[in-house]
Amino acid sequence: MIRIARERIAALFALAEREATGGRTDLADRYVSLARRVGTRYNVRILPEYRELYCRGCSAYWVEGRTARTRLRAGHRVRTCLRCGRERRTLVHGGPRLPSRGPEARAGEVPRDEGALAVAGSEEEAAGLESEEPSEDD
Repeated sequence: MIRIARERIAALFALAEREATGGRTDLADRYVSLARRVGTRYNVRILPEYRELYCRGCSAYWVEGRTARTRLRAGHRVRTCLRCGRERRTLVHGGPRLPSRGPEARAGEVPRDEGALAVAGSEEEAAGLESEEPSEDD
C-alpha cells in the first residue's frame, strides 16, 4: 500500500507540473491537494523535492512569479505564496552565516587590536605593491 501511495503522489505531482506549465493553475492546485490527501490517508511522507513545490497553507502549486515569490535573506530562502501570503523559510547551503555566540566561537576570535585593520604581509610585499602603480609620465 505504501509503495502504491508513493507512486500516486509522484504521478499527481507530475500532472500538477504539466498543468501549471500549461496555465491551468486551478487543476494543478487540485492535484496537489489530492496528493496531500493520499499522503495523510496512507501515512506516507511527501518527498522533500515535492514539499518545495507547493504552499502548505492553501495547497497552491508554486509557479515562480505567478503564485510564489522567492527572496534571499541572511542565508535563508524565503518563498512567499502570492495567494494566501504564507512564507516558507529554508536554509541555503553555502550562504552567508551569522557567527554563533557560544563559547567555542569566542575561542578562535582575534583580539580587537589585531583585527581587520591590521595590514597583512611583509614590508617587501608592500614595497612591491607601490612599485606596480602607473606613473604620471605615461
